[in-house]
Amino acid sequence: MRIRIRHEITQRFEPGSRNMAVTVRLTPRSHEGQFILRWTLDLNSDCRLAAREDAFGNLCHTFSVDGPTDHLSVVAEGEVETQDTTGVMHGTVERFPPSLFLRQTDLTEATPEVVAFAESVRLAEDDPLGQLHALMVALHEKVEEQDGPALSGPLSAAAALEAGKACSGGIAHLFTAAARHLGLPARHISGYLAPEDPEEGESESAGVGVGAARHWAEAYTPKIGWISFDAGRNLCGIRAMPRVMSVREEGVMAWLSGTVDDVVGDGGGVSPDPGDRVGAAAAVLRHAGHEQSRNPGLGAGCPIGARGIGQPVVARFVAGHMSDHVLEQRV
Repeated sequence: MRIRIRHEITQRFEPGSRNMAVTVRLTPRSHEGQFILRWTLDLNSDCRLAAREDAFGNLCHTFSVDGPTDHLSVVAEGEVETQDTTGVMHGTVERFPPSLFLRQTDLTEATPEVVAFAESVRLAEDDPLGQLHALMVALHEKVEEQDGPALSGPLSAAAALEAGKACSGGIAHLFTAAARHLGLPARHISGYLAPEDPEEGESESAGVGVGAARHWAEAYTPKIGWISFDAGRNLCGIRAMPRVMSVREEGVMAWLSGTVDDVVGDGGGVSPDPGDRVGAAAAVLRHAGHEQSRNPGLGAGCPIGARGIGQPVVARFVAGHMSDHVLEQRV
């Protein structure tokens, strides 16, 4: 499947920023399941992008902007060719041994409730691969996936289990927490989901489908290696899921992160464009605008404090015919 991707993020600052240092994590890497045909990053500021890798081997670009400026726009665009590997990951960059991903984090803390949930899976299956598949099925039945704008709870594993509903990020955290408790290394993956059927999620334009940026998990078994699990959809990784980065938890990395110095000393932050809001709670996106959620539980964004840049993660796909898909995100 060939997937054309356009991912646009606009952050607005109030008051205008004096200068900023930003890290962009919007560049996927090739592996046996996907090949990057072309990829570009475009900024609204005149600056130099410095390419590097983070500790986990994810591709990053850093830049600084001397203001004053009132907004920042980043556009990632390219084409990715994917193939079905039944969720088995080969050829990915591995900087650490799998044992690193046995460590729990703040968002994957194994509370007594999470431990009890994981132990119920241990009783059902003996071998690691069977336990992972049983965990995916049990989680899919236990926690209902809801889109970001419909959800106001936090993204932690314990909160997702207690609420019985979560966005894809919260479900991935719960899967990761339970797998780690079972002694199986697991990590958090960020990427996109394109509709495999061009008519799936069709919008007002003929042949246009709607998808989303997405989070899922990868778990490690000694005999096979890393395998992707999307418990929200109850399936292993498919060719319609371009992979961008892997981390220990969602909160560790963001599409954009950095620091902002305000024109008027302290305070500041990011202010979305004015306009009609969509959905309930913190209401996140306008199709033609640049609105961002300020609620960390929505999965559509992380909070943006003074001097900080947050993480919009809700995407919009526009899919062409047959296996040619286009992803567009405007935040």
